[in-house]
Amino acid sequence: MTEVDREEAERRVLGAAEELFYGQGVRAVGMDAIRSASAVPLKRLYQLFPSKESLVEAYLRQRDARWLDDLARYVDASSESPAQRILAVFDWLYRWFSEPDFRGCGFINSFGELGASSPAVADIAKAHKQAFRQYVADLVAAAEAPTWLADHLVLLAEGAMTTAAIFGSPEPARQAKDAARTLLQASRVGTGIPA
Repeated sequence: MTEVDREEAERRVLGAAEELFYGQGVRAVGMDAIRSASAVPLKRLYQLFPSKESLVEAYLRQRDARWLDDLARYVDASSESPAQRILAVFDWLYRWFSEPDFRGCGFINSFGELGASSPAVADIAKAHKQAFRQYVADLVAAAEAPTWLADHLVLLAEGAMTTAAIFGSPEPARQAKDAARTLLQASRVGTGIPA
């Protein structure tokens, strides 16, 4: 298999894994379903990913990179005001929650299914959440807000993710944004934040 063939097969397998694992749950999807959806022969699939767990790990790592990149690009394009950039996180969440295939946080879902039995999945989920927290902490620092604000904002975002998934509505992002605005105002970073 040439490097190009390998990359194409890997791209197709990861695309199928993303759609099926996120849409149906990791435990509900077998390697045969991934083979069918990706049109990659089972032998080649196992050459690329020797086990389902290795495929789950690759799916989560790819999702982590894309999710954080999408968020950062949206926030970077949204506003130059540091405080408004914090609020843009919640606008991005609203946009994500509004997608027709939104099923909650893939990391929370995977952790819920496999976290107790797969230390690797638990570690990837924790690393993703830590990276998100660090991203928010960096936004808070840029806004010259108190450091405690980052943890509160992350809890608002995480709660919005779970609530939006359970109720099938993007509105928790707006509610979390309202709460974030109140926290920003309370931390005296309210300049440039409309009431």
